[in-house]
Amino acid sequence: MGKIKFISAFLLLLPVLVTAQELKCTVTVNSDQISGTNKSMFESLQTSVYEFMNNRQFTDYQYDEKERIECSLYIIVNKYTDNYFSTEIQVQATRPVYGSNYKSPIFAYNDKQVGFSYAEGNPLTFDISTFGDNLTEVLAYYAYIIIGTDCDSFSKLGGTKFFNMAEQIVNQAQSTSETGWKAFEDNHNRYALITNILDEVSRPYREYFYTYHRLALDNMYKAADKSRATIIEGMPVLKDCYKARPSMIIINEFTDAKFDEIINIMSKGSKEERQTAYDILSYIAPTEQERLGNLK
Repeated sequence: MGKIKFISAFLLLLPVLVTAQELKCTVTVNSDQISGTNKSMFESLQTSVYEFMNNRQFTDYQYDEKERIECSLYIIVNKYTDNYFSTEIQVQATRPVYGSNYKSPIFAYNDKQVGFSYAEGNPLTFDISTFGDNLTEVLAYYAYIIIGTDCDSFSKLGGTKFFNMAEQIVNQAQSTSETGWKAFEDNHNRYALITNILDEVSRPYREYFYTYHRLALDNMYKAADKSRATIIEGMPVLKDCYKARPSMIIINEFTDAKFDEIINIMSKGSKEERQTAYDILSYIAPTEQERLGNLK
């Protein structure tokens, strides 16, 4: 796999401790909106989610400690009654950039309607072949989305296998009464996200995602001008995908994750590069004119 080869070369002189776990995930449960409840319940939830995300093997790949994907879950508890949680989950992930200490954001998503039952101390178990409790299914879904996105950044379409596993979870969730899994609920849920990712219309975007990270960012340390040119050359793909599917979540997710990074990179480019970036970003993110001021 492209990522493994790249990281292995990057860490060639470091001692290797082989592990199976793919994620290095920080977990925060915010229960500030809930009063009069024993806080140990929320501490228990945070610990259980942390252990599930960090101690479980989601793939058959072998990651050493330095290869684990850094990500975070920020769980906001909006309501809590009789062991049932109504939450919002903010998911983020980064990947290292070769030749630097910089970690590039690759995924940023806000799931606003996540409900689940959890009793203090309950173990979280998951089986990819069947739909279990909603909490573990949501966590596993985002684990596969994060792993797939990371793999896409290191090899062209490298995350397809893991996106397919996220889609399998969605398909098995169609009989649940929990929200976020079905096509007819809204156009910005888990169903829509994975459907967008695997849509053939998204293929050029996913190929550009690889080009942006592996061929541009990872070479920025030795050829900044060439890397900027590579980013600009492929950027029209974002506009094309947006025009084909104006409601495409992954383009919105890309801008949420990469907006400031692109502006910072292009602010150091030529006038023509800045103008091209400005025109495309203005088209796909029309409400962000103020942030685009540095490109003028």
